[in-house]
Amino acid sequence: MIIDKWGFPSPHPQVKLSIITYLSNDLKIKGLLAEPENKNVSEGFLYLRGGIKNVGKVRPSRIVQFALQGFIVFAPFYQGNQGGEGNEDFAGDDRYDAFSAFQLLADHPRVKRVHVFGFSRGGVMALLTALHMPEAASVVTWGGVSDMFLTYEERVDLRKMMKRVIGGTPHKYPERYEYRTPLYELNQLQANVLIIHGVLDHNVSVEHAFRLEKRLKELGKPVDTWYFKEYTHYFPPAINRQIVRDLGRWMKEQ
Repeated sequence: MIIDKWGFPSPHPQVKLSIITYLSNDLKIKGLLAEPENKNVSEGFLYLRGGIKNVGKVRPSRIVQFALQGFIVFAPFYQGNQGGEGNEDFAGDDRYDAFSAFQLLADHPRVKRVHVFGFSRGGVMALLTALHMPEAASVVTWGGVSDMFLTYEERVDLRKMMKRVIGGTPHKYPERYEYRTPLYELNQLQANVLIIHGVLDHNVSVEHAFRLEKRLKELGKPVDTWYFKEYTHYFPPAINRQIVRDLGRWMKEQ
C-alpha cells in the first residue's frame, strides 16, 4: 500500500516523522506518520483530521503530541490535499482514505492493534472507519460531527460548500446525507467509544455528542462521555494536553 516514504522535520527528537504516499481506491493519497523512537511502542493511532481543504490541516506538532503518549500515529490528509490525487468528499468517498490508512497502520511491523481518533468532521470519519474495521481497538470522537443533517442545519456558513461537495441539500438528496451519517449503522459497531465535547462548542454543537451517546445507549453499546461545560470547540492548551494524556490511557485500557 505504501508507494513512497520520506523524512519530514520533527519538532521532537524522540519522534520520527515521515510523509507517506499510499493507495486508496487507486488514488495516491498523502499522510503523516509519526513513529516514536521507543521500540516498545506497539499501539497504532489513526488520526482523522477535521475541516476540509486548508481548514483543519494536519499539524505535525499535534501528531507528535499523540505519539509521545505511546502511539505510532498516522494522519491521512484525505484525497485532493497536499499533493494527493482526487477530490475531498466530506465523509463521502474520502472515507476510503481513512479505511486504507487504518490498514496501513495495522500492517506496520510494530503495531499490534489500531485505535481510531477523530476531531470535528473527523468524528464522522472515525465512526465510519470503526464500522468498516470491526477490529478497531477503540474509537474516540472529540468535538466530533455525528449527524450530517444537523451540520447542514446548524452551520449556515458551510451550506454552500456542502451543497457543492455533496451535490445538493438534505431535502433534495437525503440519501447522500444519510450515507455520511453513521448514527444509522451503529448497531454494527464493535469498538468501545469515548465522546469528548465542549458544551459551548459552536462549530460542532454538543447535540452531535448527545445524539451519538443516546443512540449507542439505545443499542446497548459501551460508551464513555467527557463533557466540559466551560469549553468551546477549542480547549485551553494545558487542558488540551491533559485530555490527550487521559484519552491515551483510556485507549490502552480498552
